[in-house]
Amino acid sequence: MTRRIGQTPNRGATSPARPAFTLIELLVVIAVIALLMAILLPVLGRVRKQARALRCQANLRQWGQILAVYAHDNEGRFPTDIAGSSGIWLLRGAIITGEDPNAPEDSFHHFRTQGIGCCPLATEPSTRGMFGTGTFFGSTGIMVEGTPGSTFSAWEITKPEPPFRGSYGYNSWLFQGFSPHFDRFASRAFDLEVLTLKGRADIPILLDAAYLWGKPRDAESPARREDAPGYGIRTFCINRHDGHVNSLFLDWSVRRIGLKELWTLYWYQEFDRAGRWTRAGGVRPEDWPEWMRGFKDY
Repeated sequence: MTRRIGQTPNRGATSPARPAFTLIELLVVIAVIALLMAILLPVLGRVRKQARALRCQANLRQWGQILAVYAHDNEGRFPTDIAGSSGIWLLRGAIITGEDPNAPEDSFHHFRTQGIGCCPLATEPSTRGMFGTGTFFGSTGIMVEGTPGSTFSAWEITKPEPPFRGSYGYNSWLFQGFSPHFDRFASRAFDLEVLTLKGRADIPILLDAAYLWGKPRDAESPARREDAPGYGIRTFCINRHDGHVNSLFLDWSVRRIGLKELWTLYWYQEFDRAGRWTRAGGVRPEDWPEWMRGFKDY
């Protein structure tokens, strides 16, 4: 029967049913989504790590600006003591206590270093043990206590208060006359003008680290285990940025350096930059601990 124009359609009539997904089609869609996620997630993870590494370098550039101001205000000098530990208060952004012969009163109180104390990949404090070290300012000393860090955790000063955490460490030789052989009773160590040193582009000041400071020596070996960095050069030899760490140098430049490259830097005046842990010194691939063998040689 032909329906006239304006006639109400038969309500009992049914429209053609839409085809539904079959189980196989649904499984295919799920598999495609899972495949895309498997491809994209590692890429996103790498992008996130790269972004954090760039933030880490930005932190170190700010440290460079702060230390440059300090050095220029103090005739090119950093605070120096017989232990090389006076740089600790630079990390805190304030003098801990006592007197520093090169530091004006209340120096660094106007700098806010709390926000740039940590690499974005190592912000939470570690729980692996305790440390204690003395800092000295002339005849005045104070005990500093806290917890060391690791590759992806921060160290923390708990005493004196207020607590402060960070995941960068400084080259202690720059705060101890730039030599392990200086006369601790002579005044020349306290007259070191760091801005007149030659080769400043290879002299590290502040690096990714598991401890507040380190005194690398050319004959020191790397840690046998990746999760046990230790002290000396080992505090900087941490796999935080895919076989690299970021570093601020004495010419105020910032760059990432390979872990094996640490043995070629200009840590102090007598440091052998062609020592046994370099290609020039004859190191063999099998000499390195297993966790470092795949990294670039220098």
